[in-house]
Amino acid sequence: MKAFTMKRFASLLILGAAFLLGCEAPPPESVQRGYRGTGMEALYNPDTLQALVNANQVPAAIPAVSSEGPKAGDIYQNVEVLGHLSVGEFTRLMAAITQWVSPDQGCNYCHVAGEGFEADTLYTKKVARVMIAMTQNANENWGAHVGGAGVTCYTCHRGNNVPEQVWTIGVPPRRAENMGHMMQNVAHQESSVYTSLPIDPFTPYLLEDGVARAQGDTALPQGHEASIQSTEHIYSLMMHYSDALGVNCTHCHNSRAFGSWEESNSERVQAWHGQQMVKEMNNAYINPTNDWLPAHRQGPLGDAQKVNCATCHQGAYQPLLGANMLADYPNLGALAPAPEAAPAAMEETPAPMEMETSSLDQGVMGGEAN
Repeated sequence: MKAFTMKRFASLLILGAAFLLGCEAPPPESVQRGYRGTGMEALYNPDTLQALVNANQVPAAIPAVSSEGPKAGDIYQNVEVLGHLSVGEFTRLMAAITQWVSPDQGCNYCHVAGEGFEADTLYTKKVARVMIAMTQNANENWGAHVGGAGVTCYTCHRGNNVPEQVWTIGVPPRRAENMGHMMQNVAHQESSVYTSLPIDPFTPYLLEDGVARAQGDTALPQGHEASIQSTEHIYSLMMHYSDALGVNCTHCHNSRAFGSWEESNSERVQAWHGQQMVKEMNNAYINPTNDWLPAHRQGPLGDAQKVNCATCHQGAYQPLLGANMLADYPNLGALAPAPEAAPAAMEETPAPMEMETSSLDQGVMGGEAN
């Protein structure tokens, strides 16, 4: 009996040790971000933090070149979004983009070997042109979100042809008489960070015009439109935000009043602008490229691979931990200037004889005598 008890105790110890293997070590560290005792703190694990730092190292910048000299658009054919750069700037940026997006394939990822660089034969070149304009637009018009460090192609691509963190519209499950899971309460999906929440929080809020509002602003609110299902979608989106940035809820929200914008951290406003920016990227830039994409670059429903918060952030509270690559590549900081309008047509001045005749006619018609 005693031997049996000891074996049972040993088994429980082994089982307990096995459970402990799932715990993180060393213990996470906390950083206070608000009033003490309110839970306004950020949590970091030294091990994972070091791995995050290692994953967010930026490549050395190519030495800068002069902006003087002939423009690329005047020397080369079919240069639509970078024609205003000098030939030196254009060549430098092309070399950098090759390092960032296609280090293995080189120039042939967008250009056919032996064919003129002006040809748009490959879909990758046409997509790259749109992506450059999208990056320039983000830096010029979305400073409320990317201000300071800005973004470059490397922010998302990190040496990959396609960013690792992209999404497509999910395929609804086959079901009979409402017995399917309807794409929610499925806890094994990365999109909902393995929670029992809807597995597609992106389509309503990062593609369509869904409004992430769940909490009423009055006691016993009446007529509030947030259903349980929409609230679960919002929580799924918030889980994505948290996971994509490697932060907890109090990075944006005040623990005392989650719904109060006045008492929230400034990062909440930045996040709101980021949601609008991503929505514009997906609709105005990425979706239109779908006409050129081959099937292996599309989702199960034939849509283009789109961006979300993780595409840029990749687990960091700021992409590349705030490294400012844009300072080394300012040509990505603004859209190409609009072409200069042609000078207005000048009104033809009548010849002296015509002017004299016209004046004489007007004098006669007016009853004047010389």
